Amino acid sequence: MNRLDQPLANSRARWPSLLLAACVLSSPTAWAKLRVVTTTPDFAAIAAEIGGDRVEVTSLGKPTEDPHFIDARPSLILKLNRADVLVEGGAELEIGWLPSLMDSARNPKIQRGAPGNVYASEGIEMLEVPSVLDRSMGGVHPVGNPAFMTDPVNARIVAERLARVFGQLDSKSSALFNANLKSFSDKLAGKLIEWRNRLAPFKGSRIVAYHNSWPYFARRFGLQVDLFLEPKPGLPPTPTHLAQVMAKMKESGARVILVQPYLNRHTAETVASHTGAVVVDAAGFPGGVKGTEGDYCKFMDHLVNSLADALGGKTPSTQQ
Repeated sequence: MNRLDQPLANSRARWPSLLLAACVLSSPTAWAKLRVVTTTPDFAAIAAEIGGDRVEVTSLGKPTEDPHFIDARPSLILKLNRADVLVEGGAELEIGWLPSLMDSARNPKIQRGAPGNVYASEGIEMLEVPSVLDRSMGGVHPVGNPAFMTDPVNARIVAERLARVFGQLDSKSSALFNANLKSFSDKLAGKLIEWRNRLAPFKGSRIVAYHNSWPYFARRFGLQVDLFLEPKPGLPPTPTHLAQVMAKMKESGARVILVQPYLNRHTAETVASHTGAVVVDAAGFPGGVKGTEGDYCKFMDHLVNSLADALGGKTPSTQQ
């Protein structure tokens, strides 16, 4: 072999290792994180807790958006098209906007029934399932109230489901997912005791809400949330209905009104001014209030502490 042939021979000797490296780097599963898309930020926060550094999580909905009416932007189609996992609430929460995005995304990995589709309401004991359904009832969900994530026990159920799904799709990381699940479950168990103790002095208290988003929270913490500024779910308040609500508030001593960021706070403030009530900014998702971004427990901390402060006569935090 002459000296001119030497570089070519050395190059050929390196081909097998270079080819192997190229195959590994080009493989869609090798070293790649699971791309997880969720419909709302509460699912995103829990997916990040369970997946850790083995997932890349995106929420389609913003924490201050009404989950029933998320703007179906073209950018969301691209996120769904690239997703390995889709976590949707189900119970018809996203029925007004998600199906059209899914049709456009054309991603078989996340279609209903596929391994990458997580229907979060499955396994949840749904509340307020109507026995009869007609249009006169307003925006009532036929399979039950979909706002189940304000009950920490339901959050743990969803976390367990995500750990299983992530482990099936990325078996090499299943030990990590299970360890993260245990860590999250342990933290949640401790926080649940703390939250119960914080609200225990107010057990049975009657609370007003703008929209009926709180039955799971109320059941878990022994509260009564059954007066709503909306005459029926999804219908705007009317003067006649608000007058009836104010009369019931004065009669029952209700002094707290829960309002989410996407609802009309001015209406709640008007009712509060006539009844001596306090308006509590009750974000429905992590990030809806500053300092709670991407963290389910911090989100619940703010909700529980703001409500307890208001029930106890203190001014709740309104940072947003």
